[in-house]
Amino acid sequence: MKFQRRLKPQVLVDLTPLIDIVFQLVVFFMVSSVFNTSPGIELELPESTSTTSVAITELVITVENRETVYLNEKAYNMETLGEAVAAFEFDPTDEGENVVLESAKEIPYQMIISILDILRNNGYAAVNLITLQAEVDD
Repeated sequence: MKFQRRLKPQVLVDLTPLIDIVFQLVVFFMVSSVFNTSPGIELELPESTSTTSVAITELVITVENRETVYLNEKAYNMETLGEAVAAFEFDPTDEGENVVLESAKEIPYQMIISILDILRNNGYAAVNLITLQAEVDD
């Protein structure tokens, strides 16, 4: 003969602590993630074995081809780029602020030098060049 217990043990899993932990993880990853603020331009960047991390600043110049140069997200040509850089409200004397220059690898070196001249003539001395990390063969 089998007796039944009146009080059955109830096993309930409390999900509140689990939800709290998952929420904290989501907030942590949202705060600590790095967002790419460069315009959505597909470039084939040159590669380098000595690349370092660069903080994206307010002034990003992207050279897409010989005719189109982007200052942040606005397109310019080489003739109008100097006026746009001069009109840009950016403090080149602040040490934490620098210019980020990225270009496709097929862009001629003379064009990069011309852009660097435009930047130096407007007081921008710190310019970071963006490259891809090249794989090193051992």
